[in-house]
Amino acid sequence: MGRDLDKERFTEAEYTRFGERIQEQLGVLRELLDTPGFGQGPITIGAELELFLIDEQGRPLPHNDQVREALGDDRVVLELGRYNLEVNLTPLPLAGRPFERLSAEVQETMTKVDGAVAGGGALPIGILPTLDTEDFTLGAMSDQNRYRAMSRGIRRLRLEPFLVKIDDLELSVEDVILESANTSWQVHIRTPPEHFARLFNAAQLAIGPVLAACGNSPFFLGRELWEETRIALMEEAADDRDVQRRERRDGRVTFGSDWVHEGAHELFERYVRDYDPIVPDLAEGAGRHEVPELRLHQGTIWQWNRPVYDPADGGHLRIELRALPAGPSCADMAANTAFLLGLTLSQAERDLTGYRFATAYQNFYRAAMRGLDARLSWPGMEGERDAADLVLHLLPEARKGLLGAGVAPNDADRALDVIAQRTRLRRTGSVWQREALARFGGDRRELVRRYRELALSGTPVHLWK
Repeated sequence: MGRDLDKERFTEAEYTRFGERIQEQLGVLRELLDTPGFGQGPITIGAELELFLIDEQGRPLPHNDQVREALGDDRVVLELGRYNLEVNLTPLPLAGRPFERLSAEVQETMTKVDGAVAGGGALPIGILPTLDTEDFTLGAMSDQNRYRAMSRGIRRLRLEPFLVKIDDLELSVEDVILESANTSWQVHIRTPPEHFARLFNAAQLAIGPVLAACGNSPFFLGRELWEETRIALMEEAADDRDVQRRERRDGRVTFGSDWVHEGAHELFERYVRDYDPIVPDLAEGAGRHEVPELRLHQGTIWQWNRPVYDPADGGHLRIELRALPAGPSCADMAANTAFLLGLTLSQAERDLTGYRFATAYQNFYRAAMRGLDARLSWPGMEGERDAADLVLHLLPEARKGLLGAGVAPNDADRALDVIAQRTRLRRTGSVWQREALARFGGDRRELVRRYRELALSGTPVHLWK
């Protein structure tokens, strides 16, 4: 879904033809993934940072098109809401000093975007606390065919009004625009097909304790909800199922329901089998190995960890890790990346398919709800542990995974120490936001203005005053 479309409306005949093509392209992709030597190469990583634009008062500023034009930077693209932008960071090798380089580019791009916002600024935060119901009208959607087509495609499948429920909050909405309330820090890691299953399963296991230490989305529409409310909100906002289908399959945003046993093709096949197309844009003249319809369809299923096939440079496979929130600072996002990648790499050394998938599933949602106060389980440990204790216990495992991939020891240590200090002090972004809101007497705008200053400073959140 990263490119715009030529139109926003599609016929039933186009939906039918699109469905036929993605079935055909599944076989092509399976052949590619089974080709000896396909996707080989050094481990590389990349990331996407979603930002909110705000005015001088700290309210959402719906000027993303103007800001992008002023920037003239190909790394910056429009997101769903007019008050959102996305920065696609430069891919780089995992070996060496990746987190130092990643942090520097995040700081550079955030500062650049912030400086281009006339009469306001930009900030990385999971959910902007100053969002109100009037910010989710149809006019809040970016002026691109791809977003209007996506909205039409989901409404085609789910005819009744969208009822979004998070704890005691209930909203009836007519569109997918609530997705724009969520901004994420999405990390990619390249993997050869033969290592995909173990690496993907390890990411599913790792994300629970990592997310517990990374919460940055405690508020939505003036209510205090989950430590990472973004998880619940995204799953509700993009759900295409009517009441009957909710009993038969997962939503379009999901953690998943089982381990991967053979390879990436299992997930691509499930995406085609279980999910109806919502944007049936037919590509003409594409090379056979590009499988454009299959890639487009896969881009409309937002599993928290998901496979990505990229035909560039002869083709390769990546895992996209989608569950981390944006922010609070460049140092925090680099640290979160180091912890998640390191723990994933270390756990990929073992076969996890004998471990109860339901426990990894439970860990993920408990972490999203309660952060470092959650009770989590881990393979080889008896019972449940306090999430903060488990995070500190797992940091050496993450370090081992990073060093094994060639990360410089002092780069790994600097990043992981941010996690250690944040966890010992129990000072996540969500904790800071709750304390700051209380200190400012419930003034959400003052909270956002102060957050922006500190986020742009580059200082990790556990040191914020």
